[in-house]
Amino acid sequence: MSKNKIIKVDEAIRLTFGFGNEFALVHNPDFVHPSLELYPLTPKILKPKALKAVVMDMDGTTTTTEEICIHSLEYMIRKITARTDAAKWKGLNHESDYPNIIGNSTTKHVEYLIRAYQKYFNKEEFKKAFIFAVVWTLTLGRDKKRTEEVRINANHLIGKDFLHDKLITNLQTSEIDKTSLKLYKKYSSSFMDLNFTNIVKGSVDIYYQRYHELLIKIQKGDGEILAKELSHNPGKHFIEPMPGVAVFMALIKGLLGEEIEKLIPDLLNDLKSKDLIDGKEIKKLSKNLVALSKRFEQVPLKIAVVTSSIFYEADIVLTELFKVIDQQVKEWNISSIRKKKILRMFENYRNVYDGFVTASDSNEIRLKPHRDLYSIALHQLDIPQSDFNKVIGLEDSESGTFAIRAAGIGLCVAVPFAQTSGHNLEAASHIAYGGLPEIMLKRILYLK
Repeated sequence: MSKNKIIKVDEAIRLTFGFGNEFALVHNPDFVHPSLELYPLTPKILKPKALKAVVMDMDGTTTTTEEICIHSLEYMIRKITARTDAAKWKGLNHESDYPNIIGNSTTKHVEYLIRAYQKYFNKEEFKKAFIFAVVWTLTLGRDKKRTEEVRINANHLIGKDFLHDKLITNLQTSEIDKTSLKLYKKYSSSFMDLNFTNIVKGSVDIYYQRYHELLIKIQKGDGEILAKELSHNPGKHFIEPMPGVAVFMALIKGLLGEEIEKLIPDLLNDLKSKDLIDGKEIKKLSKNLVALSKRFEQVPLKIAVVTSSIFYEADIVLTELFKVIDQQVKEWNISSIRKKKILRMFENYRNVYDGFVTASDSNEIRLKPHRDLYSIALHQLDIPQSDFNKVIGLEDSESGTFAIRAAGIGLCVAVPFAQTSGHNLEAASHIAYGGLPEIMLKRILYLK
């Protein structure tokens, strides 16, 4: 018989007494009931007795892809406010905007930006941008679920006749720009009420069109060209590992053993906060790290990557990431035997990750700060609740740290980077401003 039942508020309050002293207040998108939810946060763990698994975020913790997401959000705002000239508008604000557009679902990010820039909203430019996003997605989009969502939104915002128009059904790829403009002139007056919810839905499609356009170019090998054009940084990849990621994964998978000592200079070089380690400490810290590495050689940890990106996006990002990691490993000063073993494992990200959780495993309305993605990761790793205290969770954002603690992981470590430096990270058990190099060298993964 089901244990589910309806209870009154007094009993609900009584039951929550057993869930600890901290709760996360999570606001849902405008179209979801209830408007907010309360999540009990598992007590913080500062020093685990042992570790069995690592769960870690992708964008901003494992890779540098947050830059592409931010660029695509800024592109969306430029389009719907008619401020495409960078000389007239410098772009999103690092201090006021960035804390609100990293770590949550795309819908929450777009909701924030629509509210923040609503006074500049241009109805006709929004229509043009939305129609272009629909036409591009139907023609060049490679994710079936995203294409279906665009169809639904087009039907809702413009009407069913739009998708059956011969201009769309007979569209040639080379004519996307011209066709979009013709469709705008034909259907501009057919748009439904552009209320807040409809503007958000359409803007999400505009964002994804740009993001997927960039991913396709990166997949074709044009990542460095894009980075030069958009970030004005020659030689940079849009998708690169965060400092220490390759060493961290090789360490916890037991691939380095005592040879990790040879990579300590690389970790010190990657350490973001140079004053974290005193030169006198290095000998002792090196000894501890070698001991830890030899322990993982005997009993490797399980690892899961968790992202609010859909599978299509994450697959491209991680494939590109491991191409760059491959080049890094080839330059490591370790024995050829170990190097070959590591390169074999790192040939495919699926060889490294025991769990791989994306937004496609859940739903847009259940992404971080909701716990769902991390709960799915723990399930994929086959970690029972009794061993949640042997899991370390790594996140760079406020929402991510909420999600980890809400999923029952007490050892939650924040690894903020430039774009999340303004986040409130009080939910984390530790904040590692030096990133993964600090966690390995200085903290020895926080083990006793």
